[in-house]
Amino acid sequence: MTEDKTGQGTSLQAQMGDITKIEVDALVNAANTSLIGGGGVDGAIHREGGDSIRSECQEIVAAQGPLEVGQAVITGAGRLPARYVIHTVGPIWHEVAPEEGTRLLASCYSESLGLAVANDCETVAFPCISTGAYGFPIGLAATTAIRTVQKWVAARPGELSEVLFVCFDSSNLHLYRAGLRSE
Repeated sequence: MTEDKTGQGTSLQAQMGDITKIEVDALVNAANTSLIGGGGVDGAIHREGGDSIRSECQEIVAAQGPLEVGQAVITGAGRLPARYVIHTVGPIWHEVAPEEGTRLLASCYSESLGLAVANDCETVAFPCISTGAYGFPIGLAATTAIRTVQKWVAARPGELSEVLFVCFDSSNLHLYRAGLRSE
């Protein structure tokens, strides 16, 4: 089930599921700074996508060094049902002040959307960035994600057709759906 929220021609939806199974132009990976894959969403994307994603990530890190928190890079999607994977590094909650963490998380969403559009993507799927092992409070993460995406699409009408927030559990899904209804 999804909750539709349309803004400036872009459909914003929240659904529960496995992001590695979502058919979109670009799916976003909640990566670590080394881009080598880890646990959670990051590990699943690397496992399901195959070695080509890891190889491209290694080339990026060799060329520019580890990815900074709040930044994003793009690779092919390997065996995933997407054209691209956008890798972004969210903040670790206990390592930053709350205001800085929120700013960095918002940057993850904005940077990812910019890369999607720059690579002719119309549909993008996001996981719940930083809410797992990185400990970002899920309510604040959902609010930050929704507001950032809404602001981004409102400033760029028609550049994307759909943005999905793919939640891994019912508590996250409830927060995203509630946030989409209230915004």
